[in-house]
Amino acid sequence: MLKVGVFGVGHLGKFHLNNWKEITDVELVGFYDPNDAAAQEVTEKYQLPRFLDPERLIDAVDMVDIVAPTNYHFDLCKAAIRKGRHVFVEKPLANTMEEARELVKLVRESNVKLQVGHVERFNPAYLGIQHMQLNPMFIEVHRLAQFNPRGTEVSVILDLMIHDIDIILSIVKSEVKQISASGVAVMTDTPDIANVRIEFNNGCVANLTSSRISMKRMRKMRLFQKDAYIGVDFLNKKSEVIKLKTPQDVDAFSFDLETPHGTRTIAVINPQVPEVNAIKKELEAFRDSILHNTPTKVSEVDGYRAMDVAHQILHKIKNNSITS
Repeated sequence: MLKVGVFGVGHLGKFHLNNWKEITDVELVGFYDPNDAAAQEVTEKYQLPRFLDPERLIDAVDMVDIVAPTNYHFDLCKAAIRKGRHVFVEKPLANTMEEARELVKLVRESNVKLQVGHVERFNPAYLGIQHMQLNPMFIEVHRLAQFNPRGTEVSVILDLMIHDIDIILSIVKSEVKQISASGVAVMTDTPDIANVRIEFNNGCVANLTSSRISMKRMRKMRLFQKDAYIGVDFLNKKSEVIKLKTPQDVDAFSFDLETPHGTRTIAVINPQVPEVNAIKKELEAFRDSILHNTPTKVSEVDGYRAMDVAHQILHKIKNNSITS
């Protein structure tokens, strides 16, 4: 039985608590949160002990789940790793690249597992295309959200776009060649809307737009590769594939398309999307990596790489605003 302690029981922290209570082979030991009102609500609702000292909670568990604001990630992760505790930490991994580098080094030197909470890796729509061979040469992403004061301590890049950066880096098996970016601070002191172009050494290009001041919500990624188009709707948990038909596509809707090179048969496929709770799925994956001593699904290196690209984007936006 793995003993778990949760750090931060705000909006997202409560989702984590609800899911940990349903996960087998896990015992919730307690939580830490300096906010008295939030702590009292959780103590009463979940009948879960509140720890007033983070060190004492770390000592009492096998793994920590850090759902605190980003500026607390580094100190909590560092304290847990140094005590040999496994760490699940919400994205982004840390507040600065220096902190992220030190955490990667600490994990490498220790015998602990660390997983970063890039939850879209576990989204049913994305899981539905995992069986496909993905080799995109062009990617288009729109992640739009209505304004919410919660989470605005970081830019839209580190708040929203980093989800898509992580997925793109996991799909495109090539190093980043060049980044172009523009962004505007509208409602906060950091960029609230941004458009980014990432070029990779293998020729793949990704265009990303993220906004947290939109009138409508959207979380879509479109992948274009030779002989196939793949659409992933993270918000509505649906995916679609339009591709050249193969003998394996027996049940797919298909039609013939006349081209200068002859008739081609096109298959339209709606991959089966698993009915899963993405947060529960990522927490279960972390539990399994500890119990079976296997690599975490989203490692500290994955978290670092996503942060690195995000910070390069922020640097580009800052430079553009200075020169304009």
